[in-house]
Amino acid sequence: MSDIKEKLYQLCIAYVQNRMRASEEAIAEAQQAANDDTKSSAGDKYETGREMMQQETNRNLAQLNEANKLMVALNQLGIKGTSQIAEPGSLVITNNGNFYLSISAGTLELNGKSYFAVSPASPIGIQLKGTQGGDEFILNGKSYKIQSIQ
Repeated sequence: MSDIKEKLYQLCIAYVQNRMRASEEAIAEAQQAANDDTKSSAGDKYETGREMMQQETNRNLAQLNEANKLMVALNQLGIKGTSQIAEPGSLVITNNGNFYLSISAGTLELNGKSYFAVSPASPIGIQLKGTQGGDEFILNGKSYKIQSIQ
């Protein structure tokens, strides 16, 4: 794997780990708040507070589950070798940006350049999959020409 692809892969791993850590911390805080909440004479207020904390916990559990799915997707990437055809794990250089077909992790900065980590299932990912150097396509009125694939 190219050095750039390895670093982009590591940046994606860090992105997912940060999301997981944030979700786990929020779950722990909500659980602690629920445990610290004591029943007052206003029973409805207590129940409403506990329900809100449970909803917060559930929302963060869903986010943690999504982050786990992203980690699974990263672990399935073809990170060895290169291909002439864009596939998951490929770095696709175009005239309108550099795209790392992996997970939707937004813009990754590396060595002063921007790379867009995109899911193969995203609109741009669907257009990029299966392309080769020299191929062209139009997405949202913008023309893209594949310059190289790593």
